[in-house]
Amino acid sequence: MRHRVARSVVVGVVLAAVLCVWLVWTSSGSLIAAAPRRIAPAPPELGAQDVSFQSSSGTTVQGWLSRGVRGQGAILLLHGVRGSRLDMVSRALFLHRLGYSVLLIDFQAHGETPGRQITFGYLESRDVVAALNYLKTEFPEEKFGVIGVSMGAAAFVLADKRPRVDAAVLESMYPTIEQAVRDRLSIYLGPFGPTLAPSLTAELAPRLGLRPADLRPIDHIQEIDCPLLVINGTADRHTRIDETRDIFQKAHKPKELWEVQGASHVNLHRFASAEYEQRITEFFARYLSR
Repeated sequence: MRHRVARSVVVGVVLAAVLCVWLVWTSSGSLIAAAPRRIAPAPPELGAQDVSFQSSSGTTVQGWLSRGVRGQGAILLLHGVRGSRLDMVSRALFLHRLGYSVLLIDFQAHGETPGRQITFGYLESRDVVAALNYLKTEFPEEKFGVIGVSMGAAAFVLADKRPRVDAAVLESMYPTIEQAVRDRLSIYLGPFGPTLAPSLTAELAPRLGLRPADLRPIDHIQEIDCPLLVINGTADRHTRIDETRDIFQKAHKPKELWEVQGASHVNLHRFASAEYEQRITEFFARYLSR
């Protein structure tokens, strides 16, 4: 009887672990994309127009373009996993008030942009290239900046043959997909969680046609040849602050690191809006203004 009870407990624990793994995997970005959803019109104060353009990810990227003051610069805003351009509106509004032209996009398989699967920055990196090419066509004389959040930051760093960028802000970016999975498993399952990480990352190939080696932004950070502002919360358990320090250490100068005290994996603009706007304003003024 005791053996039967023990066996039942073990089976229950394994089933609970499997369920938690499934929840972690889907909550950190479902492999299968949701149907494209209609996004509300852009806020009137943004003065934005609807835009669309083709991407080599295989989709037509949807977005908003807000035109600013000539010569001030143009900034591309890149949202995180399972988000949309709506997540970047507060940043767009304060940048627009400063006179920047701003482009907000929905990545493939996000928001209004169609796509079959979320790929954690792999296919999304091609949308980054398409968006920068679009900005280059619209504003051939401007300097360009980027703000990427989480997956958006990873997509920028992973982008191959990206057009010139003059300054970039990387927020809460995972260093490798293996570390991202381990961190999320630790949150949900505690010390036992990371032991299941190889099982989840092994699913990348059969489900997405990717290898873990395809999703390692930290291995590409030295390819970024523009000034960087790297930001992360000190209480972030999805991307730990020591992981962000490793990314920062590998990046080329000029570079700056802002550790947002007490912030978790949240919208850092909302969490520390006054300091965020001051730092971002000073950073882009230094590198984008003519």
